[in-house]
Amino acid sequence: MKIMIRKDAQGILSAYVPKKDLEEPIVSMEQAGMWGGIVTLANGWRLELPEMAAETTLPITVDARRLGEAA
Repeated sequence: MKIMIRKDAQGILSAYVPKKDLEEPIVSMEQAGMWGGIVTLANGWRLELPEMAAETTLPITVDARRLGEAA
């Protein structure tokens, strides 16, 4: 699914899912660099992000894969 990842003025990362009109903060990351790992949104969704360079600028639209919700 296509999602947009952005960082607000306070440095908080969030993910926006256009098809669901859903925007949620990213509350945890499997890897410090985020890219190529799994992130968890505030609503419990887990998304697997593609591999990208650490210096990738935000906002950016990427193709992520939704996994099951956190237990």
